[in-house]
Amino acid sequence: MSDETEQKEDEVSMDDWAAAMGEQADAEAADAEVAPEAKPAVFEQFGTSSMGGAIQDFDMILDIPVALTVELGRTKISIRNLLQLAHGSVVELDGLAGEPMDVLVNGTLIAQGEVVVVNDKFGIRLTDIITPQERIRKLNR
Repeated sequence: MSDETEQKEDEVSMDDWAAAMGEQADAEAADAEVAPEAKPAVFEQFGTSSMGGAIQDFDMILDIPVALTVELGRTKISIRNLLQLAHGSVVELDGLAGEPMDVLVNGTLIAQGEVVVVNDKFGIRLTDIITPQERIRKLNR
């Protein structure tokens, strides 16, 4: 694809985005004129009749890509020492050998596991899944 074609596609998508934002602003302005005070939130009750819609809504997000990261460890290093690193240099991390590795999705810890090698590729075997309750408890700290 040529640069010109890519630029036209970018312009179209940016124009579409700007139009959608303009429509949202118009709708918000109309809502403010009709009822300037805050409206209470209306939540749909979960039940057997609404589960079909909830599952359908959930299916909409299944193809959204997320960043999955496995963290071996961390360290802090001065710029002076960073600039002295060369081929073959070893950087010591705070993670211990044999210790479970952290598995993060978009920067949020979701599991821990151990490193495995399958067909000459690294992988991770999940050994502990962080429950939603534990994640919420960590957010409140």
